[in-house]
Amino acid sequence: MQEEKEFIQKLLNPKTQNDAFQQLLQDYQRPLYNHIRNIVLSHDDADDILQNTFIKVFQHLKNFKGDSKLFSWMYRIATNEALTFLNQKAKINGISSETLQNKAIDNLKADVFFDGNEIQIKLQKAIAVLPEKQQLVFKMKYFEELKYEEISEILGTSVGALKASYHHAVKKIEAFVTAN
Repeated sequence: MQEEKEFIQKLLNPKTQNDAFQQLLQDYQRPLYNHIRNIVLSHDDADDILQNTFIKVFQHLKNFKGDSKLFSWMYRIATNEALTFLNQKAKINGISSETLQNKAIDNLKADVFFDGNEIQIKLQKAIAVLPEKQQLVFKMKYFEELKYEEISEILGTSVGALKASYHHAVKKIEAFVTAN
């Protein structure tokens, strides 16, 4: 934890800021991109949201209190940015967020950055019918292999509630996949 405090000080110090921010990008760009991409599904949208996430991290770093890990704080920002983006996009298009998700899933087949098959598409369709919280928990646990403790810090939910959400999500996905 001491290392993280020192790193944050480097990020805040104008003399060491550039090198520290390059290190931050190097360490977190890929995992944050993957996290955002799991939420929004589109590569281009994920790229834009990732940029916005790092801008917000940079702008608000001075307000980071260290109550959680820097990783968790950045994931929370990325999650909020991705969800806000989806809600705004659905509103602009005058459709529900579920309809928006289904369109994104349909677009996956044409996405050159998507290397999944029909089973992956079916899994994405099953995930799309879950409530938002169950979607997040499932994606973070299944795709990103985060520990419940990490997800708890990111989403601000108890480990017990997360385990229940994940269990319910898995049951619903199994039912969806076997029924379709």
